[in-house]
Amino acid sequence: MEKILPACPVETTLMLIGDKWKVLILRDLMHGTKRFGELKKSIGTVSQKVLTAQLRDMEEKGLLTRKAYAEVPPRVEYTLTQTGYSLKPVLDAMVVWGSAYQSENQ
Repeated sequence: MEKILPACPVETTLMLIGDKWKVLILRDLMHGTKRFGELKKSIGTVSQKVLTAQLRDMEEKGLLTRKAYAEVPPRVEYTLTQTGYSLKPVLDAMVVWGSAYQSENQ
């Protein structure tokens, strides 16, 4: 099945990470592999259902990988793919801009 992407590169980026939770997931996974519970705790107010849906969508789009271990209790780990890590400059720019905005508006 062929992927149909928007003509506008900004729209393509927003399609992939234009959700608050996805950006926070990327932020947390930039530092390395995390388990589901670690992500949920770090992100805070996201529900388990929404976090699961966001992680599945990001996996389908090739931004992260999911590894499930056959043990009790079940252990699932998430790691960014090369494509996911390639978003680091975007997140870094958001940090710079957000920090400047915070300092100007305090």
